[in-house]
Amino acid sequence: MPGLVTATGVLAFLADEEPELKVFALKTLNDDIDTVWFEVAGALSDIEALYEDESFPERQLAALVLAKVYFHLQAYNESMTFALAAGPLFSIDAPGEFEETIISKCIDQYIAISSTHHTPSKQSKNGVSLPAIATTFGSGALDGSSLISPTTPFSQSTLPSKSLLSRASTDNTILDPTFQPTKEGRSASIAQVTDTFTQLALQGIVERLFESCLKEGKYRQVVGIAVEAKNLDVLRRVIKRASEDGKLSKAKVQEGSQGPAEELMDYSLGICMDVVQERSLRTEILRLVLDLLNDIPNPDYFAIAKCVVYLDSDEEASTLLRQLVTKKDRNALAIAYQIAFDLYDNGTQEFLGKVINSLPSGEPVKKPEQQEAEGAAESEPLLQNQEDSAEEPLSEEVSKAHRNIRSILDGSKAIKLNLEFLYRNNHTDSSILNKVRDSLEGRNSIFHTAVTLCNAFMNAGTTHDKFFRDNLEWLGKAVNWSKFTATAALGVIHRGNLTQSRKLLEPYLPRQGGVSTGSIFSQGGALYAYGLIHANHGADALEYLRSMFIAADEEVIQHGGALGLGIAGMATGNEQVFDDLTKVLFADSALNGEAVGLSMGLIMLGTGNPKALETMFTYAHETNHEKIVRGCAIGMALIMFGQQEGADVMIEGLLIDPDPTLRYGGILTVAMAYCGTGSNKAIRKLLHIAVSDVNDDVRRIAVMSLGFILFRKPGSVPRMVELLAESYNPHVRYGSAMALGISCAGTGLDEAIDLLEPMMKDPTDFVRQGALIALSMIMVQQNEVMNPKVAAIRKTLKKVVGDRHEDAMTKFGASIALGIIDAGGRNCSIGLQTQTGNLNMAGIVGMAVFTQYWYWFPFTHFLSLSFVPTSMIGLDHDLEIPRFKFHCATRPSLFDYPPEQEVKAEEGPALVTTAILSTTAQAKRRAQKKERAQRRESMDIDSTPVAKASSQPAVDKMDVDDDKKSKAEEAKEKKDGDSGNEKEGSASLDAKKKAEKEKVGYEMENMSRVVPGQLKYISFPAGRYKPVKKPTGGPLLLHDTEPEEAKSLLEEKLKKVTTEKAPVAGASSGSGATPRQSTQSLLSQVQRGMPAGTSMRDLNELFRLTSGDNQALERLGLSGPADSGSGAAAAAGVLTAVDEDGDGDQESSVPKDFDYFTDAEDE
Repeated sequence: MPGLVTATGVLAFLADEEPELKVFALKTLNDDIDTVWFEVAGALSDIEALYEDESFPERQLAALVLAKVYFHLQAYNESMTFALAAGPLFSIDAPGEFEETIISKCIDQYIAISSTHHTPSKQSKNGVSLPAIATTFGSGALDGSSLISPTTPFSQSTLPSKSLLSRASTDNTILDPTFQPTKEGRSASIAQVTDTFTQLALQGIVERLFESCLKEGKYRQVVGIAVEAKNLDVLRRVIKRASEDGKLSKAKVQEGSQGPAEELMDYSLGICMDVVQERSLRTEILRLVLDLLNDIPNPDYFAIAKCVVYLDSDEEASTLLRQLVTKKDRNALAIAYQIAFDLYDNGTQEFLGKVINSLPSGEPVKKPEQQEAEGAAESEPLLQNQEDSAEEPLSEEVSKAHRNIRSILDGSKAIKLNLEFLYRNNHTDSSILNKVRDSLEGRNSIFHTAVTLCNAFMNAGTTHDKFFRDNLEWLGKAVNWSKFTATAALGVIHRGNLTQSRKLLEPYLPRQGGVSTGSIFSQGGALYAYGLIHANHGADALEYLRSMFIAADEEVIQHGGALGLGIAGMATGNEQVFDDLTKVLFADSALNGEAVGLSMGLIMLGTGNPKALETMFTYAHETNHEKIVRGCAIGMALIMFGQQEGADVMIEGLLIDPDPTLRYGGILTVAMAYCGTGSNKAIRKLLHIAVSDVNDDVRRIAVMSLGFILFRKPGSVPRMVELLAESYNPHVRYGSAMALGISCAGTGLDEAIDLLEPMMKDPTDFVRQGALIALSMIMVQQNEVMNPKVAAIRKTLKKVVGDRHEDAMTKFGASIALGIIDAGGRNCSIGLQTQTGNLNMAGIVGMAVFTQYWYWFPFTHFLSLSFVPTSMIGLDHDLEIPRFKFHCATRPSLFDYPPEQEVKAEEGPALVTTAILSTTAQAKRRAQKKERAQRRESMDIDSTPVAKASSQPAVDKMDVDDDKKSKAEEAKEKKDGDSGNEKEGSASLDAKKKAEKEKVGYEMENMSRVVPGQLKYISFPAGRYKPVKKPTGGPLLLHDTEPEEAKSLLEEKLKKVTTEKAPVAGASSGSGATPRQSTQSLLSQVQRGMPAGTSMRDLNELFRLTSGDNQALERLGLSGPADSGSGAAAAAGVLTAVDEDGDGDQESSVPKDFDYFTDAEDE
């Protein structure tokens, strides 16, 4: 039947009395509605009347025609309503545009309705304290006074019933990155479905859609809709359906591969951690996935561990470890150890402590008489352990396993392995460090601090403090807070050296119960260093630091002690330490108040403790010291770490405070509470503040905080800050630079580098400083093969440090950048998330406090907390380090260490042709003229001795000049020849290397550096050892396929090293003589017996060029001092300091007597 050309005649049937004609008209119109819909649109009222007529037999057909007409009119909500009323006539299997559009609208409507009916669960531990926070800060007076009082910003009378960050308009934005705030109620794109019939029809359509997806095995689509609709019943049903389908098709699944249910749970876990932004929903989904995982006979234990850490469920973690250990199987034991390492990487100290306490100690049971001999305080936990072991007697094998797990969970094993890795693979380029030291004047406090920080970051965690030991004189130039920072740098260098920390810092630490004679700045710095060594691993260090902090009278020592306490006791929630810090805070000292406020936040990190927040907030309004207010503001932000929606009320209260420092804290709270979530609402809030606040500090931190929110999506940050990077306000430009550095750290992202390169030439010094630091963060562990721009950036950093015309702030930033780009002996990257994808709490906190170096340089050391060793450390089931190799399927040059800087060999002073002054030339001409005149007068008389004397110097001088010239030419030719040979040699070497690099694939040893980008190329070929999970870097447990065979172990180099006490500036060297004494001894020898023909110039050259060379001293008839190396070096230092001429300048010779002539005499 040919299609309709016009619908006029057919539409006339709709007015007929016969129902059959009306049905015929509707069927005809339905078949050709795409061509005649514009004519049918005029008769919509007639068709709607048919639909509403309950006696009409084809109401559903009328609804379908109406739906199609409204679809063409782009009234999609009405179209969807009528399509739902069409019932089975609306086919979801037909692939037309109309059907696809209506199905999409149905899904949107289903998500909107379902998420509205969702009620958040209150089961999470963190959820218990959230109402308490709102109540604590919301208990203000309800009269008008609270509207104007700056001290009660959290009162309910000044805030809306719900925080701006939690309003209903932000519902259903979990997956939509382009979300914009909707209108009141619902957006116009969502229909208001009120009648039950339509809701049931909508449910029926969605169920039909789900069923068709499940039949085709498209489980992920259903999971996505269920998560977005917050319908966990559907999610549970889909996973169970996938499990049943998997059992039916079990024969088809290959051995070793995951079934559909396991894959689906991995997918659910992935979108839950990376996409879902609402914390309460994430907790519910994780709880559901965890319950389903526990129901599987052989579940993915690593997925369970991931859920357990996020849910903060220490009981389930300890139960899981116990189950694996009691299997008494080597493979299960290796998995238990690997899970313990993952728990340590991702858990807080408080969480790990609870897991350790719930595990058996693994120690042998003590006899009763031994217990009686011990104190009551010590015997209580031992008695408890005895009771446990009495109930469950453990075999020696199980006891050993529990001891090993406890050593992993308390961090001692992982810290020891990382320390060994950093020590044995240290590739620090000391020539760069020496260049920075030589370029920056040590007497200037900011420059001395810059060199200290550069050294600390370059050698972080390597225990390599040779630079300090070799530069005692330079170290001695540190005064006051520079000395504090320099001493604390030892903590960064020796981070993790737990067993030797006390011995190392002994010269500096305050004396217990006695009078300390050292500098208070060194003592405070030593306590800070002690905390850095034990960072996020309090254990025994916490009690020692607490006793030192309480006993300290000096504010500087309290300052260092507070910082050490905070770092070592991070996230322990220790009430005693918090109370001790509170007492010092109430003393209202500006000097230590900032450190104390920060440390209070570190101790209660991420707990959301309402009492702590109330204490700090109240005191921040009572004190008059800006530094204390800033310390409290940062501390409150840290307490709200990871709280997300739970921090919204507090954030709003801080952001409306009239004090800009507290608004600064409010922005930092947004960054900490929503770090790594990519939350749209948090980003909108930050961008709004970045362009609207009246205070530059607040705007700067608002832009910078974007980096913390989006570090899991680094590619989106350059686009977001592109315009802000060109702002008229230098503070906003600096913030955008640091946001790029924080979010793109270690990625080498080209878009970020392109934005930062122009900022290196910014007219404002601190913007250049931020750009240099950000570039070094992005370029860490990048070589020229991975990113060709890295060489130019390194060259720029060195140039800025050596440029005497550059501003001090920029040079400070460049020296720090040189330390960051080579962090940890070139074996560390900056990691704000762990290898398994969770938030790296210590790294994020370290980066956040590092950004406060703007106000206080000693905070710069906190950046070392975000340095993560990029290692591959294979361990067997005995936690020993076997010798084995694994394969990397790429070229060696791609992930190789950057080449070390070429050091020019020290040469003697260049031979320069003697400069001839114009007066000298004139005197020569006069002398020659006079000589010729004398010869004319007495042709027959021999030359007099006087004439010889007068002419001889000129001839000799010319000879000397020619001689020197010829020597200079020879030296130049020789140098050219050498350089030519070197070029030829290097060219052939490069060609040889290039041929080698063309080979793809090479073997790597255990304990090698493996950068994050390299992991995808790593494989374990057929051999003795197989990894228990996909390699993620760090400690990796291995299955030993040949356990009976003898194994070869790697030798731990760090065990052979004896740690010496830290160097003290000005201390005696060698045999007890200080450099100054050695210098005086040497000079006295010179005065007593200077060999003939030896001038002071010769001695100066000798000491400068051959410091420490005893043979050179003997040639002058001198014997070296007791410690000739240090003595000669010290002498050279003193003499060079006295001589203000430039290096390599020649001494002028002593002029001989000569006669003066005048023009009148010549005439």
